[in-house]
Amino acid sequence: MLWFKSFHLIFITTWFAALFYLPRLFVYHAEAQDATGVARFKVMERRLFWAIMTPSAALTSLFGFWLWLGYGIGGGWLMWKLALVALLLAYHLWCYLRMRDFARDRNRRSAAHYRWMNEAPSVLLVAIVLLAVVKPL
Repeated sequence: MLWFKSFHLIFITTWFAALFYLPRLFVYHAEAQDATGVARFKVMERRLFWAIMTPSAALTSLFGFWLWLGYGIGGGWLMWKLALVALLLAYHLWCYLRMRDFARDRNRRSAAHYRWMNEAPSVLLVAIVLLAVVKPL
């Protein structure tokens, strides 16, 4: 089980790294004026999303599920944690939709919007870690 827990933590880390970085790329992409820069951001966003972010999310979920099966853990804290993970998955989907808008040159949001949205995973990370470690419920 410790192997599963280790891999769960590794993939949480890589998933969050991507969740923090992709909206930051959106900030720079929204500010980009030249065609070369715009094209570069499209490639960076696509590679980050499909090569790191999505596999990390899938593997985080898979190892988390195995941990749940192996330890048989439960309780109110876990239900709240899973609800926050569901919000995180919704944020992941939001990132995909924004990336698709940029890929089609249809972004309608400002760089400031993406700066604010870049903070959402931080709030979720703090809440999820506190629930998993402290188990207040």
